Amino acid sequence: MTQKDEDLLLKDISTRLPYGVILHDEYRNKDYKLKSLDANWYINYDHANSITHIKPYLRPMSSMTEEEKGHCDYLILHMEDWLSYYDYLNSRYLDYRGLIEMGLALEAPEGMYN
Repeated sequence: MTQKDEDLLLKDISTRLPYGVILHDEYRNKDYKLKSLDANWYINYDHANSITHIKPYLRPMSSMTEEEKGHCDYLILHMEDWLSYYDYLNSRYLDYRGLIEMGLALEAPEGMYN
């Protein structure tokens, strides 16, 4: 994993923290819900470069429901800033950065975030 990939992954995970993103730790073969991120996140790992072993479960953009598409269309047409749009995508665990295709995230099984 390149430094650019690590930075992108950390940025993506950080923006999903308020929503309790589920991560897969490939080193321990374990899933867990991440609710906070601080310096201890790295310290608690017994291996170097822990971010390289972490993959969030995300939903592909193609999995959006009609209701979600309608809500996004509404936000795009009526929002005063783009943050509302991206906050919504983050809250729905949608992979708008293409991390699944890049191998940096896993496709969430249907119903994982219900």
